[in-house]
Amino acid sequence: MARQTYWKGYLKLSLVTSPVSLTPATTDSNQVRFHVLNRKTKNRVESRYVDSVTRKPIPDKDQVKGYPRGEDDYVILEDEEIDEVGLESTRTIDIDTFVPRGSIDWIWYDKPHFLAPEDKVGVEAFCVIREAMKANDVVGIARLVLYRRERAVLLEPQGKGIILWTLHFGDEVRQPAATLDTDGNVDTTVLALMNKLVKDRTDDWKPSMVQDPIQKRIRAMIRAKQKNLVKSSPPSAKRPAAKPTGNVVNIMDALKKSLSKESGGPKPH
Repeated sequence: MARQTYWKGYLKLSLVTSPVSLTPATTDSNQVRFHVLNRKTKNRVESRYVDSVTRKPIPDKDQVKGYPRGEDDYVILEDEEIDEVGLESTRTIDIDTFVPRGSIDWIWYDKPHFLAPEDKVGVEAFCVIREAMKANDVVGIARLVLYRRERAVLLEPQGKGIILWTLHFGDEVRQPAATLDTDGNVDTTVLALMNKLVKDRTDDWKPSMVQDPIQKRIRAMIRAKQKNLVKSSPPSAKRPAAKPTGNVVNIMDALKKSLSKESGGPKPH
């Protein structure tokens, strides 16, 4: 399948420049998508901007961005004014600094993209930037306009290519919750049983582990409706909610039963 290029531009490090293209590493194109319809006419419903007071539609040329500074009081910003504070070039990934590989916590990572040289002329420059990052065990930090917004990006050498990650901005990442600092005493016997349970359930990674069952059910429902073979299914019985307890004996019993179930042996008494 041909690679669908999302963005084309240049990768630049000092005076070394390579024409490159960017492709999202993930896709949601396989998700079931719906149109909003008028139930009576089956016509599609359109979404339009209207004046909140007059309720009249507003043409594109009359739409402008406003920052609220009080009730019904706004600071007006034109698109040209906003563009002036952005990057000088929206077509260049200019690496301005490097940080040790692995020093950025996972919570800062947003979306991955495949970065590749766009033509044979730029391959050598692309490869020398990639290999230099590998040799120094670093990743590059730059900025790029993507998805209608200027973003901080991370460039990570991987195999024969480079992965470009968009990064969350500093004001988008919250401080760790108190639950991440949980410090409690763990019974060694309970821990040994838990370790065995984890080991029994450890397997090699497969993409099938993260398939979306809801999408499969929706597709099946659509196929059934298309064939006019919709069958009503009885509602599933609700499982009784588990009652949380802090009893170590209950945890031990649960682990023993879980391990017995994993191994197919008799249930412990």
